[in-house]
Amino acid sequence: MIEHMFAKDVEYGSETAVVVGAPSNLEEIPPGYVLAAVLDDIDINLCSGYDRVRVLQAQERMRSHYAARSYHTMTKVMDAIDEDDMSADIVEEAAVSEVAAALRITRRAADVEMSLALELQRRLPQVWDALLEGKVDVRRARVLVDDTLHLSFAHAQELVAGVLADAAQLTTGQLRARLRKLGIQADPDDAKKRYEGSLQDRRLVAEVNDTGTANLLGMDLPPHAVASIKRRIHKLALQLRNAGDTRSLDQLRADIYTDILLERHTPVGSPTDKGVVDIRVDLLTLVGLADNPGDLAGYGPVIADIARQVAEHQRDGEWRWTLVDPDTGMPIDGGVTRRRPTAAQRRKVTTLHTGCVHPGCRMPAHDCDIDHRKPYSETGITFADDLAPLCRHHHMLKHHGGWSYQPLLSGDFEFTSPLGHRYTTSGRDP
Repeated sequence: MIEHMFAKDVEYGSETAVVVGAPSNLEEIPPGYVLAAVLDDIDINLCSGYDRVRVLQAQERMRSHYAARSYHTMTKVMDAIDEDDMSADIVEEAAVSEVAAALRITRRAADVEMSLALELQRRLPQVWDALLEGKVDVRRARVLVDDTLHLSFAHAQELVAGVLADAAQLTTGQLRARLRKLGIQADPDDAKKRYEGSLQDRRLVAEVNDTGTANLLGMDLPPHAVASIKRRIHKLALQLRNAGDTRSLDQLRADIYTDILLERHTPVGSPTDKGVVDIRVDLLTLVGLADNPGDLAGYGPVIADIARQVAEHQRDGEWRWTLVDPDTGMPIDGGVTRRRPTAAQRRKVTTLHTGCVHPGCRMPAHDCDIDHRKPYSETGITFADDLAPLCRHHHMLKHHGGWSYQPLLSGDFEFTSPLGHRYTTSGRDP
């Protein structure tokens, strides 16, 4: 089927494509022995930069396909163990030990893999099918499994069915946020109980690293408080950098964190500086007539009570709000609560787009640069419709790394990579 030459005749269905490097119909070949043979015969050095990305995507589909088959085999290993004189728990433990020994991995790692395999086979077979077909990868499959464990079988099936078609287009963070949002919408009371129960477990955890350093973690804290604290520390770190401090931002944030807790003097800024809280919520929820989830920029969906608490109690520091239409999810108004409001154009941009619009990025819009799609140096004019939030990293790539983007009539953006691939992203909530 495949000639061992630079030009390959690749047959799939009734079509034949003659190509150099990667076949033109690579995306159409489903994962399996045909795609495996095609990929095995491709010399990546003979491929263009554009085709190398296509080959990478095809290899990921094959990786997902083999992972699905591997998970299926794990469950069959367990089925092969005689259950006549064993309890179900012992059968599973025996199978985990077999897998651990065969794959030379720890019992804990084997247990994690077997648990995922069983969940895919028994509870979410549609996710296993998507993994076998290369439509999702293991990372996304694990999110779909782990983030629905607290749900009933029927509820988990329904929730996954609602996101599976879009899962491949979302990062794991976006997918997790989508699942949380749908879960809150489907059962607000249960979401509130789970939040309050987790909040009761809030605690401080100290752990020592093998390098001699240590971690100090606040666990199960209110998300809006975490957002405000993080923003405050980041703000002070930027002040120090602008004042000439040579430490990295990560080092500065860590040092400020410890200085505040130890009541040491912070060279610039004020200990009473408040951090911004950026919340998106529909009007009915804000006035208590509905319990739809709000969205906390950089953190994702939060229960309605949190959205209302932010609006009610955040009085001293700056917080930004966006009212959205509960039917369409589109913004209808927005603003800030500080004495000197941001420029109207910036406010419009951050109202429409809660985060960096680059594919896969979740940096909150208020921490982003506002990019002129057409350089101001060329036009001399700033139009709000020509602006979009880009984090500093992706802003740099847009100007110096060969990336570009165009707005679409839908309100989304189409990004073009240096190798010519196009990716559509919205910058809105997933």
